[in-house]
Amino acid sequence: MNKKQSQFSLLAISAAVAMAIAPYSQGADSVTESLASMVTNGKTSFNFRYRYEGVDQKGYDEDAGASTLRSRLTFASAAYNGFSFLAEFDDVSALGSERYNSTRNGQTEYPVVADPEGTDVNQAWVKYASGKASGTYGRQRILHGSQRFVGGVGWRQNEQTYDGFRATYAPEESVKLDYSYVYNINRIFGPDDGAQPADWGGENHLFTVDYTPAKGHKVGAFAYLLDIDEQSGYPAGKTTNNSTDTYGFEYTGKFDPITLSARYASQSDAGSSTLSYDTDYYMVELGGKISAISLKAGYEVLASDNGVGFKTPLATLHKFQGWADKFLGTPGDGIEDMYFNIAGKAGPVKLAAVYHDFSAETGGDEFGSEIDLVATWPVNKQLMVQAKFASFSSDNKSRYASTDKAWFTVQLKL
Repeated sequence: MNKKQSQFSLLAISAAVAMAIAPYSQGADSVTESLASMVTNGKTSFNFRYRYEGVDQKGYDEDAGASTLRSRLTFASAAYNGFSFLAEFDDVSALGSERYNSTRNGQTEYPVVADPEGTDVNQAWVKYASGKASGTYGRQRILHGSQRFVGGVGWRQNEQTYDGFRATYAPEESVKLDYSYVYNINRIFGPDDGAQPADWGGENHLFTVDYTPAKGHKVGAFAYLLDIDEQSGYPAGKTTNNSTDTYGFEYTGKFDPITLSARYASQSDAGSSTLSYDTDYYMVELGGKISAISLKAGYEVLASDNGVGFKTPLATLHKFQGWADKFLGTPGDGIEDMYFNIAGKAGPVKLAAVYHDFSAETGGDEFGSEIDLVATWPVNKQLMVQAKFASFSSDNKSRYASTDKAWFTVQLKL
């Protein structure tokens, strides 16, 4: 089934299930009224996000300049007898000339800005919730924790969403179980294939369990079992070699005035992967506040084995290892990231700065360092303005090019 067929199938299934949810004891008029009330009591919203992204990357004679607009229309129904549904459509358009490589427009003389144009069904799902359990089927947003392993890549204009079934169950207030079966991943490179596949089909299982033993403390365990299908025209490195089995646990806690986060995971090749490796991931982060200033220091390692680095193919990668996005794929000798974060406010404007130092996990290679700066002004509940900058300075120019990126974003919610 191709992507357009999948989109129409999801919408048809959502509509059919919504029409079938009324109790059989009701008459036709009552059923119609119930379905109508789900629509009339539902909510329609609009979201517009304009962004300019500029990239100055060594090795390119031309700087990239991407001016794009994402327009989003969302309809969320009211609930009836535990059932609800949602439909969401996105359009990404380039404004002016395309002086950037979107991964699909063929402008390879420019650095990459992975915001290809296109119109897509971003979400289309039907949900049933009763008491402590819920189930959602269709195209949906799945965000686990910090999104270090499973996320929506919401920074890019085309969001990553998932086709499949998700079930959650909270047997008591301190425990939550979350399982998803995903048969298709709608990646940020869509809606049509380009230099990267727009979709990853496969048999994928995402499972988390969270336990809150006391206020301010949470422990969790997770298992992510990915089996990505082969796709004609694309090498294994862009498809099947992202098949992995990952198991891990994490902890977050607050010990006034210090916060602590720690995470560990082990990973091996799986499914149809042509790779053979077993490797680890670990992270520890300490945070605190001095007056109105927030401070964090962390150390994160994605190790390697047999020339393969720990993989996080479904993560919201822009949140981690620097905003210049130099390490979207873990190098074969792994990566160590030591980082420091300071955040505060100047009036209504939120400010933050982050410093990263990157090196190989094995072999002692120094990759470089990065400084990230951001200023965010939430003008009101509807309007947000943001300026952001990242500067990566390479210590190994044969492997990584020094890169500066700047963004200006305006987001309007209606």
